[in-house]
Amino acid sequence: MHSQVPESQLLLAGGGHSHALVLLRWLMGGSRPPGAIALVNRSSTVFYSGMVPGLVAGLYAPDACRIDLRRLCTAVKVTFIAAEITGLDLAGRQLLLADRPALAWDWLSLDVGAVTRAVGTGDLGVKPLEPFLAWLEQTPTAAAPLRIRGGGAAALELALALRGRGHRASLVLRDTDLQLGNARANHLGRRLLAQAGVTVHPTAAAGEAASLACTGSRAPAWLAASGLPCDGDGRVLTLPTLQVEGHPRLFAAGDCAVLRRAPRPPSGVWAVRAAPTLAANLARCLNAGSSLAADAAPQGLRRWRPQRRALQLLADGSCPERPQAVAVWGPVTLGPSPLLWRWKNWIDRRFMERFARKRAMGAAGETMACRGCAAKLAAPTLSAGLQAAGVGGQPEDAAVVGQLASGDLLLQSVDGFPALVDDPWLNGRLSTLHACSDLWASGARVTGVQAIVTVPEAASALQQQLLSHTLAGIRSVLDPLEARLIGGHSLEARDGGGLAVSLAVNGCVAPAAHWGKGPLAAGEVLLLSRPLGTGVLFAAAMAGAARANWLDRALEQMQQSQAALVPLLRELGCRACTDVTGFGLLGHLGEMLAAGPAGLQVAVRAEALPALPGALELLEQGHASTLAPSNATALALLDGPIQLVGPRTGALTGLLIDPQTCGPLLAALPAAAAGTALERLRQLGFHDARVIGTVQAPAAPGDRRP
Repeated sequence: MHSQVPESQLLLAGGGHSHALVLLRWLMGGSRPPGAIALVNRSSTVFYSGMVPGLVAGLYAPDACRIDLRRLCTAVKVTFIAAEITGLDLAGRQLLLADRPALAWDWLSLDVGAVTRAVGTGDLGVKPLEPFLAWLEQTPTAAAPLRIRGGGAAALELALALRGRGHRASLVLRDTDLQLGNARANHLGRRLLAQAGVTVHPTAAAGEAASLACTGSRAPAWLAASGLPCDGDGRVLTLPTLQVEGHPRLFAAGDCAVLRRAPRPPSGVWAVRAAPTLAANLARCLNAGSSLAADAAPQGLRRWRPQRRALQLLADGSCPERPQAVAVWGPVTLGPSPLLWRWKNWIDRRFMERFARKRAMGAAGETMACRGCAAKLAAPTLSAGLQAAGVGGQPEDAAVVGQLASGDLLLQSVDGFPALVDDPWLNGRLSTLHACSDLWASGARVTGVQAIVTVPEAASALQQQLLSHTLAGIRSVLDPLEARLIGGHSLEARDGGGLAVSLAVNGCVAPAAHWGKGPLAAGEVLLLSRPLGTGVLFAAAMAGAARANWLDRALEQMQQSQAALVPLLRELGCRACTDVTGFGLLGHLGEMLAAGPAGLQVAVRAEALPALPGALELLEQGHASTLAPSNATALALLDGPIQLVGPRTGALTGLLIDPQTCGPLLAALPAAAAGTALERLRQLGFHDARVIGTVQAPAAPGDRRP
C-alpha cells in the first residue's frame, strides 16, 4: 500500500513565537494538517522575549529561556531547515536563502521577527537577540559603562538587568522623559533607575555615542524589498485572517506584521494571541489541498480580533536577590513589587513548560532505529555475510581499481545511508562529506562522484525540490574540491520509505602517497582529528533528550570538510590512516592493527579522548545508538592488543564503540611530529584534535604494561 501523497507545501519562514505556538498546537491537539511542512530559521532555538531581561540579569539560565525548534519540528513531523532568509520571489513563489537554493512554497507564513530601529554609528542593536547576547557574554562587567540608546519599556528593563549583572549603565534619551505609556509609569521608571544607579541623559543629540541601541524595532528590510505591502517600519500589512493584503496564500504574524485595521505595537503578547488563529487558518488551507485554484484560499477563515491593550509586566532585575516588577495596563500602573515579579515569573515559566516536554520520534515504548552511518549492518553480520559469499580480504577504506596514464592510482569507494536529517540540502552535504572521507583516509584527492538519490512518495513538485536540494548539497562539498558530480540514478521510495543518498566516490593518488589502514609501526602516535559522539547525540535526539546546542555543535563539526588534512598529514609523515565511522573508534582501530604484523599493541589514553559536548553525559544516562550493542564485540580488544590507560568508565567505553557519521580521521604519525601536527590542525580549524595513544612493540614475556 502506498503512503498518502502530500499535495501542498507550507513554509513557515522564521521561528518566532507565533510559529512555535502553531507547531505546539498541532502537536498537543494531534491535528497536524496534511502536506509537506518545513520551518526555516537561522538558528535551531529561539529566545522567549518575556524572559530575556531575567536572562540578562542572571535570574535564568539560557536553556530556560530558549524554545528548541528542531525538537518541536521533529515531534510534529515538520522539516527543520537552519538557513538565513534573504528575500522572497513572489512571482516564482520561492523563499530565497543565503548560500543554498531557494525553497518553493504553495503556502507561506512569515514570522521572521524584527531588528532594532535607529541604530546609531557604533551601536549594537539588541535585536536580533542572539548577536547581542553573544556580545554580552564576552563583555566583562569591569568594562566601560554601557550607554543604552532608548527610553521605552525594553530599554528600562535592559538597563536594570545590566545593573543586576554588575555592569554600569546609563540611558540616552531622544525625548525629555521615558516613554512607558503614562506619567505614573514614567515616574516609577525614573525612580527605579535612580535607585539602581542608572544615569539618564534626556534630549540627547542624535549622534551622541552609545554602546547599545534599544530604540524600538522594524521588520527586516527584505520584506518591503520583495514587494509586499508594508507600513513605515517595514511591517507586513495583513487582513484580520492574517493573510497578507493582496496575497491570499501568504500569511504573516509576530513582530514583522501588523493588522491594518487594528495596528498594535510589536510585542510578544500579540504574537502569542495571534497563534490560534494562524494555526487554524493554515490547517484549513492545507486540508483544502488541490481543490483550490492556484491563487485562491479557502472560504471561512478565522478572523483575529486583538484586544485593545495588553498588560505589560516590566521586570526590575537590578537586585537579583530581590527582583520585582511593575504592571502597566493603559493608564493604570502598579508596583514595583516582588509579588508582581513572582506573578510574571510564574506566567513565563508556565509558558516555557509547554515546550519543555520531551517527545520522542516514535510512539510510546517504541525504539527508533538510528539513521546515518549508524544504520549500517552490524560488524558480525557483515563479516559473516561476506564470508558466506566468498568475499574476503583485508578491509580498506577505498579500493584501488586501476592506474592512470600519469601513474596515479585510481581509487573508488561507495557509501550511503538513510537521511540523518530531514533537510535535503544538509543531508546531501553530510552524506558527501562522509563518503569522501574514505578517500581522504587513503591519502587521495576526490575527482568525481556518482549519486543514487531515493526520494519519498510525494507530489512531483516536492520530489523535484528534494532531488535538486540534495544534489546542491552534494555539490556544496564537491565544487570547492574541483570535483565533478558525473551522474547517478534516482529512485522513489515505496511503502513509506524516506530520503536516502548513496554515493560512489572516485579519486586518485600517487603510489608513494597512498595510505592503507596499516601497517602500524612501534613508536608511532595516533592522532584523532576531531571529537567523537555523533551516534549517541542523534540517538538521544530521537528520544527528545539532546540539548539543542549539543546538536548544533555536532552538525557544525560534521559539516567541516577534512580534505585539507590530507596534504598536511602527508607532509608530517603519515603512513597509515582510516576514518572513524559506523563501527566506532575501537572497531576501526582494530582494523588498523589487523593490517599489520601480529603482536603490536596500542596504548590509548582515556583522558585524551575528545568527546562532543553532551556525548559523555548522554552515555552516562544510558542513551546509545542502536548500532552500539553490536559494536560492543570490539570491547574484547581492550583485553588484548589495545590497552586503555586510565579509568575505564561505562561512558568512556560507550564512546569507544559509538558509531560516527562524518567522523574523524585516525592517523598514525611519527612521534616527533605530534606537537607540530596538533598546532597545524588547530590552525586549520580542528581545535579539538588530540594525540590519543601510541603504538608499542610486542610485549616481552612477563612485561606488564599499564
